[in-house]
Amino acid sequence: MAQPSVESQAHSQATARIVRRVTRRLLPILLLMYILAFLDRSNLGFAKDAFQADTGISEAAYALGAGIFFLGYAVFEVPSNLIMRRVGAKAWLARIMISWGIVSALMMFAHNEATFYVLRVLLGITEAGFFPGVILYLTYWIPVQHRARVNGYFYFGAPLAFILGGPMSGLLLDLDGFGGLHGWQLMFLVTGALTVLIGFVVIAFLDDGPADARWLSDEDRASLVAALESEDRDKSEHSPRGALRALTSPVVLFFCLIYCTIQASVYGVSFYLPTQVSALVGQDVGLRVGLLTAIPWVAAVVATFLLTRLADRTGRRREIAAAALAAAGVGMGASVLFESPVLALAGLSIGAAGFISVQPIFWTLPTSFLIGAAAASGIALINAVGSLGGFIAPVLKTAVDERLGDGAGMLVLGGIALLGSVLILLAKRLSRGAVEIAERTAAH
Repeated sequence: MAQPSVESQAHSQATARIVRRVTRRLLPILLLMYILAFLDRSNLGFAKDAFQADTGISEAAYALGAGIFFLGYAVFEVPSNLIMRRVGAKAWLARIMISWGIVSALMMFAHNEATFYVLRVLLGITEAGFFPGVILYLTYWIPVQHRARVNGYFYFGAPLAFILGGPMSGLLLDLDGFGGLHGWQLMFLVTGALTVLIGFVVIAFLDDGPADARWLSDEDRASLVAALESEDRDKSEHSPRGALRALTSPVVLFFCLIYCTIQASVYGVSFYLPTQVSALVGQDVGLRVGLLTAIPWVAAVVATFLLTRLADRTGRRREIAAAALAAAGVGMGASVLFESPVLALAGLSIGAAGFISVQPIFWTLPTSFLIGAAAASGIALINAVGSLGGFIAPVLKTAVDERLGDGAGMLVLGGIALLGSVLILLAKRLSRGAVEIAERTAAH
């Protein structure tokens, strides 16, 4: 194999240095945004028992409300990403945060099923476009060779939402009666208000792209723009042409199916983790249970840190992603098969480590061959259709548990994760060459 030239090595080192600076600048605020996004959509899991006790909402109604969020979310994903591409990332991401923060705070008024359903749908609509918007935004700044690692930093937001948010949510629930409010009302109010506040910070802090980054030197700015433009020229030979063609691309639709299995795993655990841990230790959801639920997410942070680096270093992104998702399925199954609380919590930790770490690696595949409007619509469609797994998971889990007994639903969701692992391995054969293109682009 030919060795890279001295000039090529110097260019690669310069690009890595610029990427590190971009990462230090952008990732803290993007990470904070994702922490709040994940907390605002999943803190319902912490409030579950108290919320149902105070409102009288049934288990089936809770499952429907938890999942119905993803219906509005899915419908508005593609339009949101196309609007962001037109108006700019800074203004649009700020708008998303401020509007979803307001709706999240209004969840404190969800006293009956109808209000609960309406607010959950509105929360999905207002948050739609945030996640695919950030994935698209990172393609404006980060060359594909570095993207798994940087995506991984962003994905720390999901486990950190539980590591930090779990104890915070538990503490707020323990403040039941403060100010005349139930604990779950305080939780929704505080997290929603924080989201609105950070939305205004986004306006002052983010730039739409490298060309606007006055905190980079002229030389670094020109070098980064040139590297990204060169990558886009390589991808232009293989990407669908235009937003509409991306929406009907068999390759994009195949990635949608894979992502749906991943998201079913994520929300099959996250919506029920606090109550599952509560049952394991025999205590109500509060500060102690909040601390224990942080353990699986610590494991997820460690796994994401290690596996994304391994994926970028070896270039074996597809195989590593498949292994991570398989581990998620095994861990989810183990969490209900073992009676020991320690072993069950270990299973949940393996599950969380697998389904969180697979995601930043997965996203390097479609973003390695999609470009322009096709990237905006394709990324959004993958996230939208995939996120329907978040609607399917709680409804399916509840239905299976009611028919076959507690724990059966989690076993089914673990099986779906294993199916997703197989699909990732089959991607090279079934996606008509796009995965090979993505892998060659990333390796180059």
